[in-house]
Amino acid sequence: MTDFLQLAHDRYSCRDLSDKPVEAEKIDALVDAAVAAPTAVDKQPWHLWVVTDPDAVARLSACTRFSFGARVILMLGARADEAWVRKYDGRNFADVDASIVGTHIMLAAHDLGLGTTWVGHFDAPAVQEAFPETAGYDLVALFPIGYPAAGAEPAAKHFERRPVEELVTRL
Repeated sequence: MTDFLQLAHDRYSCRDLSDKPVEAEKIDALVDAAVAAPTAVDKQPWHLWVVTDPDAVARLSACTRFSFGARVILMLGARADEAWVRKYDGRNFADVDASIVGTHIMLAAHDLGLGTTWVGHFDAPAVQEAFPETAGYDLVALFPIGYPAAGAEPAAKHFERRPVEELVTRL
């Protein structure tokens, strides 16, 4: 457990990526980590688009200010109509499942020596227009992937955490 806790504490939102190419094996490892993610009732209502073609990366980068110069961007979407729905209140778990997948991607990236961050600030309708293969999916997040640039470091707020007493109640 120590190794995982260390990974969880060390991972940060990397917003400064170098132009060093990311090896195909590392992208495959990120995909493997995504596929390994648990989902409610194992429905797996998500899809991941691995964007590596320079023209496609440019089209996607035009839909957000936050691609950070990445040469690889993972695009994550979820389908509510494929997700498990809690019968008691109708709560759909598509976004939760996609969030678990995204968390696996971010932790795996850091473990592989790569940098990324969860980008939610993007023009989803423009992305869907630029990438028709995403039709029918709620686009949840973009993950610009790359090696951290020299001098990349966590934002100051990364180390600020509310006290555990404010966040956790033991019953």
